[in-house]
Amino acid sequence: MVSLGLRELGGTGLKVSCLGFGASPLGNVFGTVKEEDAIASVNEAVRLGINFFDCSPFYGDTVAETVLGKCLRTLPVPRDQYVVSTKCGRYGGGVFDFSADRVTASVDESLKRLQLEYIDIIQCHDIEFGSLDQVVSETIPALQKLKETGKVKFIGITGLPLKIFNYVLDRVPPGSVDVALSYCHYSLNDNSLIDSLTYLKSKGVGVISASPLSMGLLTPQGPPEWHPAPKELKDACAAAAAHCRREKKSFIKTAMVPALALVGVRCI
Repeated sequence: MVSLGLRELGGTGLKVSCLGFGASPLGNVFGTVKEEDAIASVNEAVRLGINFFDCSPFYGDTVAETVLGKCLRTLPVPRDQYVVSTKCGRYGGGVFDFSADRVTASVDESLKRLQLEYIDIIQCHDIEFGSLDQVVSETIPALQKLKETGKVKFIGITGLPLKIFNYVLDRVPPGSVDVALSYCHYSLNDNSLIDSLTYLKSKGVGVISASPLSMGLLTPQGPPEWHPAPKELKDACAAAAAHCRREKKSFIKTAMVPALALVGVRCI
């Protein structure tokens, strides 16, 4: 395996590559992906040194988890050589359910789809759409119980508004949340995550910056139709892509430079 520089994720002890594999495309979120292409992509990622894979039952309404599980079965490396993260609480059809019973069942369902005996990191998915107080008082304690059984190793929270991390981390017992995943907040068009890093590190959590390409905004083909960015921003990103094309430069590589340079943060 080629090394991308494995580094510890927060205080988890997990050694992960600075760049991870975000598996939402395996759920056909950004266009149809053939199963053989998915398998080839995951194996190529491992060959290049990526050892961190992030998924969710929400991506493609469980399709991404199912496909990722098939891909992982083909890897030529033992289970302890890669880290798998998935999520709970957000599901297809616009369903959000952070109750103890649902997240407990959700972990078992994910384990089956991923064909794994344990999940390295289980994350509460987009908690701003539920009750933050419920996440504090019910969801995280339920996941702690699963941690005690060995089904999950570490617990995380995810969401778009950065203030949600402060709300939860200020109210849960120290050490009960191991990872915080923020998305679209450290890229060419938005670097607001930088203002939260000192706080997050003071709480002892590992930080994951997801979607450094801003869910397709910072790509030559542009974002999918459902992308929520305003037209002005979409137009500006399209102009930047056109400029890179004229200069015969890779827009994606250019966009990834600042994301990968952020010390102590992992990107997917």
